Amino acid sequence: MSYSLSRRGVRHAFLSADEQPAGMFQRFPFFQRLISWSKLHAPHDRGTRPYERYDWNSLIGEEPSHRSLVPRRMDGSSTFPSRSEMEQGLADFARRTKTLARYDCRWEGTRREEDGYAIETSDGEYRAQVFVCAVGMTEAWKPQVPGIEAVPHYVDVKEARRYRNKDVVIIGKRNSGFELADGLLPWARTITLVSPRPTRLSLLAYSPAAARARYMQPYEEHVLGSGGVFVMDAAIRRVARSGNGWKVTVDGTTVPGEIVLRADEVIAATGFGTPLGDLPDLGLKTFFGNRLPSQTPWWESTTLPDLCFAGSITQGSIGLKKYGQVSSSASVHGFRYNAVVLARHLAETRFGVPPRRPKIRPDRLIPYLLREATEAPELWNQRSYLCRAVTRDPRGGLVDEGILPLAYFVDETGPDGAAITVETTDVGVMQPALYVRTGGRVEEHILETHTLLDFRTMENRAMLRSVLKSLIG
Repeated sequence: MSYSLSRRGVRHAFLSADEQPAGMFQRFPFFQRLISWSKLHAPHDRGTRPYERYDWNSLIGEEPSHRSLVPRRMDGSSTFPSRSEMEQGLADFARRTKTLARYDCRWEGTRREEDGYAIETSDGEYRAQVFVCAVGMTEAWKPQVPGIEAVPHYVDVKEARRYRNKDVVIIGKRNSGFELADGLLPWARTITLVSPRPTRLSLLAYSPAAARARYMQPYEEHVLGSGGVFVMDAAIRRVARSGNGWKVTVDGTTVPGEIVLRADEVIAATGFGTPLGDLPDLGLKTFFGNRLPSQTPWWESTTLPDLCFAGSITQGSIGLKKYGQVSSSASVHGFRYNAVVLARHLAETRFGVPPRRPKIRPDRLIPYLLREATEAPELWNQRSYLCRAVTRDPRGGLVDEGILPLAYFVDETGPDGAAITVETTDVGVMQPALYVRTGGRVEEHILETHTLLDFRTMENRAMLRSVLKSLIG
């Protein structure tokens, strides 16, 4: 976000409570390797825009020397970077781009003022027209279950060997829960993962928002019934100390009935909330158990104007959620694009810095849109969420509006135009979708998919010629 604002000439202060870049990756993920990949060898060359589709961890730079920095730090032993490789890649980005932050600066309070916000920090007070909050979902969160307050959270997990030959209950069956189960698999005697709903697997949900294959060895051992691993659908009734261990009382959901689990160790892998400070006192609307701020398609608070969000918090801007699919805004490969788009939007709407809007010849529109659908990393990494938009200029001709939130293009009035995105259906079909706006009315057109995901087919060219007649003449 800071890099993108700087590239547009917008003066700003960048404040961080960390001592240096990438502070989170000095601690997490607990078992070292990320679940997001960066492929050293891909169909496109490193440093190019299309390569970003295969590199889920690097931040986005506008110059080749600012791109693909995490893979440069990887030793090639895995497509999943270690947290130290991720940390080094982010530090390289800060150094190469000369993105400067005031580190060791803690946000302590906020006031609304007539022309913006006053941000109180351990380093003094800052005043700003726009306040961008990028503090992440980093606050340990537990549900309201009797006794769970005494249970260690994911952030409090001990060294793996401390669980040697122990019975472990993990409350939670999403990525943090399966990460712990996978890491403790060589050490624990038994592992039981428990939560009310059945496990959603990314392989079956066609979404990175579900439990990832990277951590599925415990699930396989549960399915095969051979490894002392149990994945249970049950609501936690209460957790209590029992001698030197724990007693966890649960009610089965998929299979009804009370079960008492006895364990040497219990860990709450129950997720995280957003440390929003005093913003709710100022009128910030939240949802998801007060863990996320409610946001517009431009990642701005729905109740506090000029309060915007960047990073994983932007998952609070839901998007169209076609076929039930959520955005990738919880992860770097998704929210990095949100930040670039937001910086461009703020530069134009708040600080009078218009973006480049290149002209597009009518005869080049169709190949351009199909190339974007085939190669654009923004569309592949934020499916049904971000789009490439082209509109008719009132002064004549077509202009490239750049990457926009799809919900904004669909829901807001504007000039005639078209927006293309990539989506994944509820049965895993990946296909382009074109939205055509004419006279304020938007129509959706589903294009043909392709086995090798190259959408530049004769069938799709013919369809676009038909539905884009009003734009290309």
